Amino acid sequence: MNPLAAELNESLAQHSPHVLEMLSDLGKNLFFPKGILTQSAEAKEKANKFNATIGIATENGGPMFLSCIQDKLTAFDPKDIYPYAPPAGKPELRSLWREKMLRENPSQVGKHFSNPIVTNALTHGLSIVADMFVDKGDHLILPDMLWGNYNLTFGTCSGAIVKKHPTFTASGGYDIDAFKAVLQNSAEEKGKVVVLLNFPNNPSGYTPTPAEGDALVAAIKEVADGGCNVVAITDDAYFGLFYEDSMKESLFGKLANLHPRILAVKLDGATKEEFVWGFRTGFITFADGNDYENAPVMNALEKKAMGIIRARISNCPHPSQTFVVEALRSPDFLKQKEEKFQVMKGRALKTKEVLNSGKYEKAWDYYPFNSGYFMCLKLKHVDAEKLRVHLLDKYGVGAISTTKTDLRIAFSCIAEKDIPELFDIIYKAALDLA
Repeated sequence: MNPLAAELNESLAQHSPHVLEMLSDLGKNLFFPKGILTQSAEAKEKANKFNATIGIATENGGPMFLSCIQDKLTAFDPKDIYPYAPPAGKPELRSLWREKMLRENPSQVGKHFSNPIVTNALTHGLSIVADMFVDKGDHLILPDMLWGNYNLTFGTCSGAIVKKHPTFTASGGYDIDAFKAVLQNSAEEKGKVVVLLNFPNNPSGYTPTPAEGDALVAAIKEVADGGCNVVAITDDAYFGLFYEDSMKESLFGKLANLHPRILAVKLDGATKEEFVWGFRTGFITFADGNDYENAPVMNALEKKAMGIIRARISNCPHPSQTFVVEALRSPDFLKQKEEKFQVMKGRALKTKEVLNSGKYEKAWDYYPFNSGYFMCLKLKHVDAEKLRVHLLDKYGVGAISTTKTDLRIAFSCIAEKDIPELFDIIYKAALDLA
């Protein structure tokens, strides 16, 4: 083991031994090297004559660039576009995102957590978590309505065993009892579990009520009280898009500093929150289970996360980080976000109004939804994949089949005025097949 990794592990053993136990074999071996980047950082401070360290080309006291590119980006200083961004991300972006998290999540106020580290959006953040905390055979707790990429990231790539529970009860609430049963079984079998809480949920578009959220947190604390280590991940990709009576903040704040055996990990990003999908700008934030500021643990986790970023992708794109900084600093940012939120809310509520009309009861029921981008139909008589193909071939309409009975509809990309016609077409296609 590298001495730097051993040093980080020793710090964890001293200040939060349960977090050390949670690390995968790879996680225990991770470190941030004191190599070119460290030497370059020192040179940046002291090399006032010549700085012949980091591998970029310079010209006229700044980064070299092509005019055919810069001519399209004249609003931005070349130093904020072309050089490599720091491995953990631009410091001003990390600070602004932390302020935003606290503003939007009152339960995080007064809690102790790391500075957000920039990731190449949410999927990269999930990959970092898998690398740091998942060994082959570890259990990952998920609802049965899940984003398929979790299987690839955690199952195929890291060897986790995905343990699913029913998402909803017969009456339409989040199935807390099913979650607790799977969680307790895995806790007894493994002594360590990874829990992934994705709200608003993809594909169902559901966010739990405040009471359901509290019950999820209580269930996690209960197994921790029983001696199980829990890595509790909140995938907050669609954060903020809450349209009805659901939780309005991430569960990260309630999981942070809750119990020594609980490590809370928040994954979020500008990707969907600020409608910049192609920017690929996300964040990973850690909170251990102690109710005091535990700087050595946060430092160790940050260094290990930076180590895997360095190993896999070196660093995240600089231009998109600069663009997000500019957005967060804009005096029009909140007003413009609210305008887009209202458009999205209108589409969600129109979808529910259309589905509640009674016109489609012969063909489907629908799962509860109150947030995010999506909702799911539960088909009564036709196979979802056959319906999906028929919709494409005959009507030119695209949807996603997630199981034999479930068809996911992204109302996020359908104008409100077109939603009635969309469901009329899906209904007609279902009748064709039935």
